[in-house]
Amino acid sequence: MHHAQAIEMTALIESHTTTKDLRLLAARISRSQSDEITFMKRWLEARGEPISPVMSGMPGMDMSSHSMHKMHTMLMPGMLTEKQMAALRKAQGKEFDHLFLTGMIQHHGGALVMVKDLFDTAGAGQDAELFNFATDVDSGQRAEIRIMQTMLAEKP
Repeated sequence: MHHAQAIEMTALIESHTTTKDLRLLAARISRSQSDEITFMKRWLEARGEPISPVMSGMPGMDMSSHSMHKMHTMLMPGMLTEKQMAALRKAQGKEFDHLFLTGMIQHHGGALVMVKDLFDTAGAGQDAELFNFATDVDSGQRAEIRIMQTMLAEKP
């Protein structure tokens, strides 16, 4: 769900900005997030784990995409609120560029929090494949955050 929001954000790029560097960065982010989603699904499937969150003990709960989105926004660090996403969808040009960069920095920061939480949990991250994945996510997100901070600093 967290990665899906980043892909949703990058999908706005083509119609909302003409900034070449931002288009290139968004393509990189979209590609890496898609690859990571593929990895996570494969990892879960190989272990017989459900790909979508299981809502145990909540019989009759309406699991429409809206309530799922609300639930995940509360649970996952860094995700943009519906209000932030609406502002991003509405913005164009320089305003969009600024909202995209600040929003994606926030979003990536949330991924770093989740990686830290994983490694701070006793016994977690023991699986070598998962450890390597989380380490790659951490370094990739940090690199992209640095790029986005530089792009923000260059804006007039």
